[in-house]
Amino acid sequence: MEELTYWHWWILGVVLIVLEVFAPGTFFLWMGISSGLVGVILLLAPELGWQYQFMMFSIFSIVSIAAWRLYLRKYPTKTDRPTLNRRGEQYIGRQFTLEHPIVNSLGKIHVDDSTWKIRGEDCDIGARVQVTGVEGTILLVEKR
Repeated sequence: MEELTYWHWWILGVVLIVLEVFAPGTFFLWMGISSGLVGVILLLAPELGWQYQFMMFSIFSIVSIAAWRLYLRKYPTKTDRPTLNRRGEQYIGRQFTLEHPIVNSLGKIHVDDSTWKIRGEDCDIGARVQVTGVEGTILLVEKR
């Protein structure tokens, strides 16, 4: 078997970073950077065995991914549309007129182009309700 050289790791790093473009999430990015780092270390110490190379790659990848996730948890990405992919939360604060009654604390409403399950106090058709929260796919409502 041919020995691994620094350029093998650099090629793997480029492939992983290109893969990140097609599967975004900054997972492959950190693995690609780790691969490049192993390539630099191998350039400086070419006698390093393949077992140590893979161990370093694994450790660098795990540490960098974990560090990035901790950083994001502490400093979340700021956005002007925080509810973009949380559709139910976009309806909090909106009021609706019931077309179907709420019976045994459950009902449904039509919101824009979809139908949502709702939970709240029992109400008759025509009552006004306001969305106050979301539990999974169920909107929580209160009578207005």
